[in-house]
Amino acid sequence: MKERVQKFGRFLSGMVMPNIGAFIAWGLIAALFIPDGWLGKWGPAETINSMVGPMLSYLLPILIGYTGGKAVGGQKGAVTGALATLGAIASTSSTMFIGAMICGPLGGWCIKKFDKAMEGHIPAGFEMVVNNFSVGIIGGVLAVLSIFVIGPACVGLTGILEKGVGILVSNGLLPLTAILVEPAKVLFLNNAINHGVFTPIGTAEAQEVGKSILFMIESNPGPGLGLLLAYCVAGKGETRSSAGAAAFIQFVGGIHEIYFPYVLMNPIVILGPMIGNIAGIFTLSLLGGGLVAAASPGSIIAEILMTPKGGYLANFAGIGVAAAVSFAVSVFLLRFFGKDASLEEAQAQVAASKAASKGEKAPASTGVSVSPKDVKKIVFACDAGMGSSAMGATMLRNKLKDAGITDIEVIHYPVSEIPGDCQIVVTHHELSGRAAQRAPQARIIPIKNFMGAPEYDKLVKEMVEGRKGGAEPAPAPAAETKPAETPAADSGTMLEKKNIVLGCKPVTPEEAIKACGRLMVESGYVGEGYIQGMLDREASFSVAIGNHVAIPHGTNDVKPTIKRTGIVVMTYPEGIDWNGDKVKLVVGIAAKGDEHLEILGRIVAIASTEEDTDQIVAGADAENLFKKLNGLA
Repeated sequence: MKERVQKFGRFLSGMVMPNIGAFIAWGLIAALFIPDGWLGKWGPAETINSMVGPMLSYLLPILIGYTGGKAVGGQKGAVTGALATLGAIASTSSTMFIGAMICGPLGGWCIKKFDKAMEGHIPAGFEMVVNNFSVGIIGGVLAVLSIFVIGPACVGLTGILEKGVGILVSNGLLPLTAILVEPAKVLFLNNAINHGVFTPIGTAEAQEVGKSILFMIESNPGPGLGLLLAYCVAGKGETRSSAGAAAFIQFVGGIHEIYFPYVLMNPIVILGPMIGNIAGIFTLSLLGGGLVAAASPGSIIAEILMTPKGGYLANFAGIGVAAAVSFAVSVFLLRFFGKDASLEEAQAQVAASKAASKGEKAPASTGVSVSPKDVKKIVFACDAGMGSSAMGATMLRNKLKDAGITDIEVIHYPVSEIPGDCQIVVTHHELSGRAAQRAPQARIIPIKNFMGAPEYDKLVKEMVEGRKGGAEPAPAPAAETKPAETPAADSGTMLEKKNIVLGCKPVTPEEAIKACGRLMVESGYVGEGYIQGMLDREASFSVAIGNHVAIPHGTNDVKPTIKRTGIVVMTYPEGIDWNGDKVKLVVGIAAKGDEHLEILGRIVAIASTEEDTDQIVAGADAENLFKKLNGLA
């Protein structure tokens, strides 16, 4: 069940996340220029506000349908999915996000099946005609189908949710209303629920007692704030970088729709806002919270303005509890499910690699099946391309050389810059999805340990066996790695004696990273911003690379803050618990080019096993380490 939820969430993410910028644009325009917005009374606001409706009704659903169709059926599937989505939109005045998520993939699937059926049967010269007419005809048929089937089905589903909310309210089960309210909000029924259900009942109650808690059930900004802050802490990549701005828009601007895509991309996290809102409603009921009128938009400012005299403590408590509970639950779900999903994907791909080494065809999840005789280039990919991938490439290059294979080029790159002519990509298991998107032609080998991955020996064995009976390996081609910006002879200046710190007491991984970053800043290697880049890199996936070694370094985004290449070394004899791994040797890296690779190669040589690292750390001498790592001994 968990696996199905994760796969479903990843598929939804693929439709929603590429369009998050459009959601943010819509949220900003709505927050500023709707009649109740911050600039709603400004002269041109009415004209600008005329975009809000069409963006919500047409632009965003069509973008989702287009993206979903493209994910399944390529460019033709994208156009077909967009046509089908338009039919669902035309069937109702309701917002058709759910319809788009059905119509888009359906359009891509239909055009993909048609193309497969026609493969080899199209007369030469008629390819363009068949392609264009197939999209037009299939897209048109699906658009009509969506008007009469998919659109009404989605409307029926949303109607059931509305009735469910009404039953809970009428029976006094207020906290339980969140069980239906939060999922219904994500289906963009927030305004229908708030103004169609809660506002009429709440208005009558407010006339009698001067306030109503019903005005805060849907409009409470706490649950959404907690979810978005959880993405700031436990999210990854684009979701993490965009969540901060979204949290501000949602909490201050009152545009709750801004957090809906973050739920749609990983549906299990709906439990965060749901449980958070239950706790918030319970708190409001206990303390007697409520508003004098509907808060529109549902921002913290609107909540304050509609709070009756003497009710601020109760309302702030309801919002704060909802945010805190939503945050705690969402962080747990993001970390638990995000980690498990990556591990399961990695395990499937490793199993496929084993099958390939036995001559069996690799499953599609590994990319493509590659014959060992055809392998000429292996790429190691990591987030920044300067640390773990460089060390992994060095280890595999040495192993291939020891096995007598010299005609395979082994290079390292950031995962976003994997060259298109490689046959195999080795990467951290949490980056395997990005690697597969960047290099669809290559076989992806996910690993967890860059320093001592068992996949290295298996891959070398596969290459050796694949070359038996063939011609002798050709001389190794000239390396195509990016040219160093500093001569190798200057490598001694990269590790200074003052930057070798021995016998450190155990700390947290974050504290160890900050200590490395501070040394690099004080030595003039990097600017202050590089430290945050190092922390972001660790947040993406651990910089502990195995054999009791960690190599903190920044993301690509902070490379401009590097002033000159430099390395710092810190030893922790008692070991650091690094997210389940033990680390005793921490090597901080800031590199402008490839000139740091010599030192990384020497680290690989002296820390090739856990025992080697432990021995180095136990008998560490600053002078000895300085000479060894700078190639002076």
